[in-house]
Amino acid sequence: MDKTPDADGSTPDAQSTTETTMTTGHTMSQTPQRILITGGASGLGRAMAEAWLRDGARVLIGDVNQERAAETLAALKDLPGELQFQYLDVRDAASFNNAREWLEQNWGGLDVLVNNAGVAGASRIDRGDMADWDWIFDINVKGVVRGCKVFVPMMKRQGHGHIVNIASLAGLLHAPVMGSYNVTKAGVISLSETLRFELAPYGIHTTVVCPGFFRTNLHESMRTPEPGMVETVDKLLSSDELTADQIAEMIKKAVAKQQFFLLPHKSGRRAYWMKRFLPFVFNRVMLKGAERLQGKLEKAEKA
Repeated sequence: MDKTPDADGSTPDAQSTTETTMTTGHTMSQTPQRILITGGASGLGRAMAEAWLRDGARVLIGDVNQERAAETLAALKDLPGELQFQYLDVRDAASFNNAREWLEQNWGGLDVLVNNAGVAGASRIDRGDMADWDWIFDINVKGVVRGCKVFVPMMKRQGHGHIVNIASLAGLLHAPVMGSYNVTKAGVISLSETLRFELAPYGIHTTVVCPGFFRTNLHESMRTPEPGMVETVDKLLSSDELTADQIAEMIKKAVAKQQFFLLPHKSGRRAYWMKRFLPFVFNRVMLKGAERLQGKLEKAEKA
């Protein structure tokens, strides 16, 4: 595993909220971790579910995509641990409350909350629609807030817990044309640092994860008026520096170590340190990238 220090210095539209639960897996004789992963039916969410299941954890995946959830349940059914699914729309507090009630009744609580569900948006500041800003904030920021507001009281009563917020490198390095996405992910980082100190006296730990590009289905949710942006993002997401499975393993280890800040990609850590300690170099690189993107967008508009 890469030993580069972390940045903190340490080595379908909304559906009915009616409860829908599916289950698979094996019961363990020991007391396993109890984990809820929002957006857990695909991508990094599914990879995290698999990683924890291999350790015998009990994992509840929450998602709005019941078809993908069924596929995930079938694919992971032979792993140790226990996997369940519940319909969960992070835009709806009632969905979180349904999950909380299920967890209390069936598992007696929750050890790890993973706020993973998210969407993408891209537009120049003078383009796009404010409705798109409201949409992405409702999911990427307020979805995380809703999850924390519902489950923190439970964790306080337990005297322990761990919150994992999936942010992005975009919350630290703010590329042009990605304003709404950058702002939401920066907000998740800010919230996470707030919770780190606010909740530590209650025995509740926080981890914020800032991955760079890796193969996922994030582009499927993207809203953008910009020509060619979906294809551009899809190409960036094809990076093979790290897979979702590798990032999931890193997250699992970060939780075990109670590590706050996780920058999984080595390239991302280099860029972040460049911004902090060589800002003149970072600014020059970003400006050149912005000029190239401007030319590409203007050419696409004329086509």
